[in-house]
Amino acid sequence: MKKPLIVLTGPTAVGKTKLSISLAKAVGGEIISADSMQVYKYMDIGSAKIRQEEMEGVPHYLVDVLEPEEEFHIVRFQQMAKDAMKKIYAHGHIPILVGGTGFYIQAITRDIDFTEAVQEDGYRKGLEALAAEKGNEFLHQMLKQVDAKSAEEIHANNVKRVIRALEFYHQNGTPISSHNEEQKERTSPYNLAYFVLNAPRELLYERIDRRVDEMMESGLVKEVEDLKARGCKRGMVSMQGLGYKEILDFLDGEYPLDEAVRILKRDTRHFAKRQLTWFRREPSVTWVNKNEFEYDDEKILEYMQECCRKKGIING
Repeated sequence: MKKPLIVLTGPTAVGKTKLSISLAKAVGGEIISADSMQVYKYMDIGSAKIRQEEMEGVPHYLVDVLEPEEEFHIVRFQQMAKDAMKKIYAHGHIPILVGGTGFYIQAITRDIDFTEAVQEDGYRKGLEALAAEKGNEFLHQMLKQVDAKSAEEIHANNVKRVIRALEFYHQNGTPISSHNEEQKERTSPYNLAYFVLNAPRELLYERIDRRVDEMMESGLVKEVEDLKARGCKRGMVSMQGLGYKEILDFLDGEYPLDEAVRILKRDTRHFAKRQLTWFRREPSVTWVNKNEFEYDDEKILEYMQECCRKKGIING
């Protein structure tokens, strides 16, 4: 018997957090955050982190557990999420993966094997030095020559992932894109209900703009100032997150605050678009379009429970 697993994902600002609490209470679930920023302490506003009172007593994992100076990457996420799942199953409950980082979710649902993803310090440092000297585009061109598919999928400014792909090719003589494709073919070891919550684009973009305005009103600048005073800087994984890098650029005098806010809204909209593209490529997902349920959370919840019953994830 495959163990049950529920995924609730969707683009940023679509309303996953509130729905996830109702779902967890309805099915006897505990929540694991599949978000690359909410894992960090002191990064509450920019990550739209769930507050203690919003949890309504539902246990949450991978929220507020790492220092901003710590590295958080796919392999560490997978390890921490699997540890959390063991605890949840031991409680007799159902793990619910909630968040918008598609690659993190896939690492669990397909149980992707990252054992070949060892890092080779000397080679990596050489590539980092090359990027510093000749620029990100130079490194991206190197990748294009050995793995055009990865170069197409990875932005030139995402230096960490470009280096990882070059490193993989250097170690294995094969493109990381081929390895990832093989891994994607793996069927899920879980009895899986995978929901993608979505809303019409205009509404989603409106919600994104409003959320950024609310973050500013809630003190995002002060949050980033405090992180900067603590020694957090642009190169850190934690400071790559939307909301942090833009405000950091403002604090470093790169551009005025209203421009930082404009860029943040624009980049968050682009991010939502990329998230949707990712989820459309995923097989066996159940799309939950809010407009088809008249934006009624009760109706959405009933539908999700019905899907879980049909899959034998919950009884009754």
